[in-house]
Amino acid sequence: MKYECIIIGGGIAGLQAAIQLGRYKHRVLVLDDNQGRSSICQSYHNILGYPNGVSGPYLREIGRAHGEKYGVHYQDELVVDIVYEEEEFIIYTRSNKQYRGMRLLLATGIMDHIPPYESLGPCLGLTVYVCPDCDGYEVKDKTTVVMGSGNTGANMALTLAYWTNSIIFVNDEKKEVYPQTYQQLEKLGIEVIEEKIAEVLADGSSFRGVRLESGQIVEGERGFIAYGGNHVKSDLAAKLGVERLGNQHIITDGRSKMTNVPHVWAAGDVVAHSEQVTIAMGEGSQAAIWIHKSLINR
Repeated sequence: MKYECIIIGGGIAGLQAAIQLGRYKHRVLVLDDNQGRSSICQSYHNILGYPNGVSGPYLREIGRAHGEKYGVHYQDELVVDIVYEEEEFIIYTRSNKQYRGMRLLLATGIMDHIPPYESLGPCLGLTVYVCPDCDGYEVKDKTTVVMGSGNTGANMALTLAYWTNSIIFVNDEKKEVYPQTYQQLEKLGIEVIEEKIAEVLADGSSFRGVRLESGQIVEGERGFIAYGGNHVKSDLAAKLGVERLGNQHIITDGRSKMTNVPHVWAAGDVVAHSEQVTIAMGEGSQAAIWIHKSLINR
């Protein structure tokens, strides 16, 4: 089957776009490797309609079911290459399958640099966070341990001082912090510990603090991760000649979400620069509307 649109990425933006395109009665395929941000976040707290929070896996589950209601097809596949020839995109996957489509939406997202401490997973989105715009409020008046690296971690600690005055920054990788940044930390009474973390302490989803390599326990009620080096998943876009910023985020038209390459759109965290669930939803719908317009006008 040749699809009218293939969406690479089954996170929030990709799912929302699929729902919209399905309602337009287009033949749509979503390819997803199940390794996105939304697959690991246990709770989002700033989404209309979910005052008590909602998990990424739940949104993915109901989003997929919603799209299937309109005939959207889904495949759990890792895309490894894309070529454009004879007015169609040919998608190649790691399982050696090929899919063909007339339009392409890149909703490949980004992945945070999350250290491989075993206890972190169940805490993500519940008591340990990565985005202050999403979850800074969740540390309000709570003792917060920032697990991070150098200036990235230090600046996260400074940002969180808006919500709490009880912050400990553990410079896990012992990277440089600029002198002027240190001065700001000291001014706000933020403790800085230059030592490697040996273990994250948690009771299930409840963060309790960290144990350092020296054996010292640093207690905390909430945690924040700030190591930098997030991976923007735009390599496939680059293969197609899609224009990107220096930080690898994709540049799109503000009105339509189309890239500089004809018939290629992008939406969500991979775009410059959203990184919010609600914005990803909006961009998914926005891209789908213009993909529809291009299909009916062809």
